[in-house]
Amino acid sequence: MSKIPYNLTLIKGVVFDIDGVLSPNVVPLGADGNPQRMANIKDGYALQLAVRKGMHIAIISGATGEGLIARFNNLGITDVYLKAGMKKQVFDEWMEENELTPGEVAYVGDDVPDRDCMTMAGLAVAPADSAPDILGVANYISPFNGGCGVARDLLEEILRAKGEWPVTDRACGW
Repeated sequence: MSKIPYNLTLIKGVVFDIDGVLSPNVVPLGADGNPQRMANIKDGYALQLAVRKGMHIAIISGATGEGLIARFNNLGITDVYLKAGMKKQVFDEWMEENELTPGEVAYVGDDVPDRDCMTMAGLAVAPADSAPDILGVANYISPFNGGCGVARDLLEEILRAKGEWPVTDRACGW
């Protein structure tokens, strides 16, 4: 039984914001003034596994950065939309292109620019340290802060519900 109050077997696509969701909400700046983001390895594992299992994964973010597209492409994610000032429009177009209904999509956001997309998606997910306005619209609040395993938490629950999470009998977890 999942801890998420939604029929997760319906989910065919998940959209993630970057800053505050896939990376912590504090982004250090390099000497050149460009953001230096951290990436959670367990999130990365779950993201690439979800792609391999046939889930539609997208990144919609206002963020910029040369390495972001390469990072997500390396995980198999090709739907990466950066500098997205109008996230709802991008979200609508992405769902249409992938023939997804809102009830088949989870959206993970942490702040006001994500609110419209979250209220439109079937499942709205927020990291524990999200803005109060976002916590109020989330169907599920992950126990993890942004950048600390939110994607792993959600994707593992979805894939387990579908019987697609790798399970082992070994005590060491391999």
